[in-house]
Amino acid sequence: MISVTPLDDLGRFANDWLNARYHFSFAGYYDPDRTGLGALLVWNDDTIQPGTGFDPHGHRDMEIVTYVRRGAITHKDSLGNEGRTEAGDVQVMSAGTGIRHAEYNLEDEPTTLFQIWIEPDRQGIQPRWDARKFPKQGRGGRLEVLASGRPGDAGADALVIHQNAAVLGGTLKAGDEAVHDLAPGRSAYIVPARGTIAINGVAAPERSGTAVTDVGTIILRAETDAEIVLVDVP
Repeated sequence: MISVTPLDDLGRFANDWLNARYHFSFAGYYDPDRTGLGALLVWNDDTIQPGTGFDPHGHRDMEIVTYVRRGAITHKDSLGNEGRTEAGDVQVMSAGTGIRHAEYNLEDEPTTLFQIWIEPDRQGIQPRWDARKFPKQGRGGRLEVLASGRPGDAGADALVIHQNAAVLGGTLKAGDEAVHDLAPGRSAYIVPARGTIAINGVAAPERSGTAVTDVGTIILRAETDAEIVLVDVP
């Protein structure tokens, strides 16, 4: 089954510094039909104004993946970690037994990002934070594993998460295709960060969210130049 939710049908929140769209129920937005997909619980599409951001706050027992689409985000946490993650790169925070962090846009332009929360496969792990740059030129025409806890990705050049799940990203030129195989019992959630794609022939416009279940092979075709983020979950 392939189910596409357009951007305009997502949950939303806006104030003077944050404009957010919620793919799943989050904070004050609740839709009983959209409470996650397997271990994927949250996918927020955030635009953060310059010189603003999320003040220090806490989390527990969650794998939080941030994919920056434009601009950059600066992270600080209670473990003493500090880092700047820029467009096309990824950071991962395992909240584990508890961590406090802040995320600020210290740039001169709005920062746009996807904030993805994945339920860990166990509780009470040691909290941690990590980030890395991924070579953009290496993504053309295929999906690259950006963060993963799948056994088959052990030792791969990707950030580690504590769940048998993976976050993949890629860029496609108009007319190009990429293929992603889903193992039995697994699902995928796909968002074109930029451009319009077709998923097994079903149109998915920019920043829409597509849930894919009970499908073995996913064929992603770029109708325009496109940037794609896909989460593969049990």
